[in-house]
Amino acid sequence: MVTSTSNNTMATLRDSNGHTLVWTSAGVLGFRNSRKSTTIGAQAVGEYIGNYARDKGIHRVYIRVKGLGFGKEPCIRALGACGLDILFIIDTTPIAHNGCRRPRARRT
Repeated sequence: MVTSTSNNTMATLRDSNGHTLVWTSAGVLGFRNSRKSTTIGAQAVGEYIGNYARDKGIHRVYIRVKGLGFGKEPCIRALGACGLDILFIIDTTPIAHNGCRRPRARRT
């Protein structure tokens, strides 16, 4: 799962049962302050997860993407460049629908 916010990019590698194998973020990899939200930080996150997966013998992955940041696409490209077969990509970003109806105006 790749989560890309306006401040950071985080990635989690899980097995088929949903147990976390490894996770990382741009901040963990040494990017600080505004550099965490850049495409270079996201690419480094993707390379780290991809290399770990390849070393553990994982070749095919499903990717869930969440968030509105700039790091989604570079992270996915880095995963593909590490030799992983991406079977499909699901975007699970929550979309606002203006919420509940507002209460009526009070009449006195």
